Amino acid sequence: MGQSQSLGDELSQVLRLIVEGSDLRRATLTLLDGSTRELFIEEAMGLSPAERGRGRYKLGEGITGRVVETGQALVVPDIADSPHFLNRTGARGHDGPRTSFVCVPLMIGKEVVGAISADRPFEPHHDLSNDVRLLEIVGSLISQGVALRRETAAVSRALAERNQEPLHEPVTSRVGSLVGRSKPMQRLYELVGQVARANTTVLITGESGTGKELVASAIHDGSERAGRAFIRVNCGALPEGVIDSELFGHEKGAFTGATHQRKGRFEMADGGTLFLDEVGELTPAAQVKLLRVLQERELERVGGNKTVRVDVRLIAATSRNLEELIQSGRFRPDLFYRLNVFPVHMPALRERSTDITLLADHFVDKYNRVHGRTVRRIATSAIDMLMSYHWPGNVRELENCIERSVLLSNDDVIHGHNLPPTLQTDVASGTEFKGKLQDEVDTYERTLLLDALKSTNGNMAAAARILGISERVVGLRIRRFNIDPRRFKQSVRARH
Repeated sequence: MGQSQSLGDELSQVLRLIVEGSDLRRATLTLLDGSTRELFIEEAMGLSPAERGRGRYKLGEGITGRVVETGQALVVPDIADSPHFLNRTGARGHDGPRTSFVCVPLMIGKEVVGAISADRPFEPHHDLSNDVRLLEIVGSLISQGVALRRETAAVSRALAERNQEPLHEPVTSRVGSLVGRSKPMQRLYELVGQVARANTTVLITGESGTGKELVASAIHDGSERAGRAFIRVNCGALPEGVIDSELFGHEKGAFTGATHQRKGRFEMADGGTLFLDEVGELTPAAQVKLLRVLQERELERVGGNKTVRVDVRLIAATSRNLEELIQSGRFRPDLFYRLNVFPVHMPALRERSTDITLLADHFVDKYNRVHGRTVRRIATSAIDMLMSYHWPGNVRELENCIERSVLLSNDDVIHGHNLPPTLQTDVASGTEFKGKLQDEVDTYERTLLLDALKSTNGNMAAAARILGISERVVGLRIRRFNIDPRRFKQSVRARH
């Protein structure tokens, strides 16, 4: 870390070394989002993607929130005895081995930017001060990387405002309409920043529904052409007989129905950017004409003989493997090499699963505004289902799923039963279906009980009133489902 020039992939290696070189377990780095003032897990060792996704805190909430709020390290000898330990990730079972917890702040000067924490198997009378010291040393090195990242982002913004260099923020959660803070997205943001201010032709690859058009839009918005036209064409949606006319225009009388001269998309995008989505669907004839435009920067309208020069930056996208199409003779290799000057790959959602909760929150906010709803949160059971699903339809499927759930929610919360049936089957979620009615009833009953206890901060009497049952029945259900009401009392105590 002392020789590192950025956080990058070093974080996972650092946390791995902490775990492998000591008796500590589940080393976790949590950072403070400067815009939302919310804490999120940036990197972790010993946590699953679903557990990492649930590890989000507000300032003062739980042990981690208290450490970041106060700037003081905290030691919990036994988490089972601490009313402030939330176990928000769900990684530590109530019946598991006794565990100690150490958490220290990450500081840049006097500013707290996050926290680094780790577990240790409980040992009576063990002195945890050495663990605190170890995490403080490592945290100091990580803080240097965070500080360097901030300085780099500030310089990039200043240079971008003067149109000297592309906007380049090594770590961010949003670029244009793209949302995500995972490592694949950070690499994508870097490529967008590098190519945005050039006139280079870009080829964006990736599965359907990943957001390739958003990448093209971000490149255009970061370029010198940002104030000019951004024309979109879906080549797969154009009938074969009108592709030439749509792309290159036509003269009056060129064919039946051509009652007047019409500019094509290339001329409409003159001075700006033309985005050709699903370029692999172009006909051989259209591929030849597109190649000429790329080589000569000129075209002829259908039915005309006048050469029209155009100044267009071309961004193409495809969900198909163009190299396989070349092998089968359905795509011209010379056109491929002209398009593939600067390749950019849009990762599938399953390749950046840590972005799922961030995207889900983004879409909740979006469709709250669109439909006038007031959904405030996503229940833990729903988060687990979102994180377990394989998302064959990628971000588009997730967006449709969240919009549906926002409309179905009756209590400003998205529950597991609000999600589409595909997320609740054994095939879609990769879980084994028990096939017993009582198991399903118990699962639903436990979810209702957890939500009631959470909303009443662990008050069993208040939870009973919400559920319309007696406090005695609540107590019986708590024992039956092995629920500890104390875990829900911490959110109130932590704020005090």
